[in-house]
Amino acid sequence: MRKRKKGRGLLALTLITLGLGFFAYQTLTTQQGDYTITTEDSFVQNIAPDAQAIASQYGLYASVMIAQALLESQRGTSRLAQPPHHNLFGIKGTYQGQSANFLTAEDDGSGQTYEIHDQFRSYPSYYSSLTDYAQVLSQPIYAGTWKANTTSYQDATLALTGTYATDSNYNHKLNQLIEQYQLTRYDW
Repeated sequence: MRKRKKGRGLLALTLITLGLGFFAYQTLTTQQGDYTITTEDSFVQNIAPDAQAIASQYGLYASVMIAQALLESQRGTSRLAQPPHHNLFGIKGTYQGQSANFLTAEDDGSGQTYEIHDQFRSYPSYYSSLTDYAQVLSQPIYAGTWKANTTSYQDATLALTGTYATDSNYNHKLNQLIEQYQLTRYDW
């Protein structure tokens, strides 16, 4: 039996080796309160309600939003995704004057990667990260991700490749996560 660790605003991280790999246990803070992530499936289940509501409000695919959160945050376990930064999407810049400097890998467009240090937005909560992500995707450069301009999530993930991310295989990675976790069930 696994014990869940709880604590408001406190990060409890324990890595357990289970033959197949590692599972992270951590407490996440959202606008609605704290919840504990025990597996990748739990991560999806915990962010899905907010992602669904926000995606619906902004005319986006919740499946794409959740897949990007999985990919960009290393399934909620990256240092940037964890408190105090709560950045689920690797969004660069500042948020309400808050940022954090991290090393990041960039793709030159031909599949070759290189590393740079850059500023990433730091959020007060995961809800803020999800909402800001939707606001970023509301910009005209991302019009190809909007439900009104697409026929499927595949169109949206393709539109993110080379615009949102420099990774030339970004859409394939997102599509794989959407299929693996059956994320289209969150698209209204």
